[in-house]
Amino acid sequence: MTATTSTALPPGVYVPTKDEKSHQEAIPAPTPAPSWPQTPKMRLSVEDMAHPGAVRFFKHIQDINTFLESCVIAIFELLFSPNTAPTNVRSVTLILREMDGIAYTTGSRLDNDHKEIHFSLRHIAAIDVERIGDDIKGVLQHELVHCFQCSGHGCPGGLIEGMADYVRLRRGFAPPYWKRSSEGKWDSGYERTGYFLDWLDTTYPVDGNGGCVRRLNESMKDVYDEHIWTKLTGHSVDSLWGKYAKTMQG
Repeated sequence: MTATTSTALPPGVYVPTKDEKSHQEAIPAPTPAPSWPQTPKMRLSVEDMAHPGAVRFFKHIQDINTFLESCVIAIFELLFSPNTAPTNVRSVTLILREMDGIAYTTGSRLDNDHKEIHFSLRHIAAIDVERIGDDIKGVLQHELVHCFQCSGHGCPGGLIEGMADYVRLRRGFAPPYWKRSSEGKWDSGYERTGYFLDWLDTTYPVDGNGGCVRRLNESMKDVYDEHIWTKLTGHSVDSLWGKYAKTMQG
C-alpha cells in the first residue's frame, strides 16, 4: 500500500479557516454591467472651419466622437433598459453651420434612421466664455435625446422637450440661468418640465432607484396614454404637478 503524502506550504502562505472559506463561498458574484446596443456611427460636417463659432467649438470639444458616444450611453441608461434601447438609429451627423436659432434635430435625406443635428455657429460664437463648454455639451446632449427618445402619437411636445432637458440636467450640463418653477403647466417644456421629471424620478422610484422617467419614456413608444402617470405613481399628472409645486413653497 502506498502511504499518503503531503507537501508543506511555503512559510508565510495563509490558509483560510473552514468558517472563512464558507463566508467566501457565500459572497455573491458581482452583477455584470448592462449590455447596451452599439452606438451609431457619428459623422461631422462643418460649413466654415474658420468661423469664430467653429474655432470655439473645437477648442472646448476636442474628442467629439467619444463625447457623443458618452451622451448616447447616458440616454440609454436614463430612458431605456438593455432590452428596450433603440437599435434603429444607424448614424448621427452633427452639422455646424451659420443659421438662426440654436439647434434642431431631424431625419436625414436618406431616411429617418439617419439623424442630423444642426447646430448654429452663430450661437456658439456668442456664448458667454464662462459657460461655453457646458453650454455646447448641454445642447448636444439635449439634441441627441431627440434622436432616440420615444415620442408616440399624442405625446405632448412639452414632454418631449422636457425629457431632453431632464437628461441634460442629470448629466450636469444645466446652465446657471435654469431654475425650478411650478408656474404654468407641467408640460410647458424644456427645463420647467425637465426639473419636474427629475423630482418625479426621485420621489417615485418604481425600480427602487429611480426608473419612473424610464418607464414613462418606454410607455410612449407607439402612443401616449395619460393614464401612465397614475399607473406609475398612483396619481394623475395634474395631481403630481400640484405636489411638486408644494415642494417649492416657503
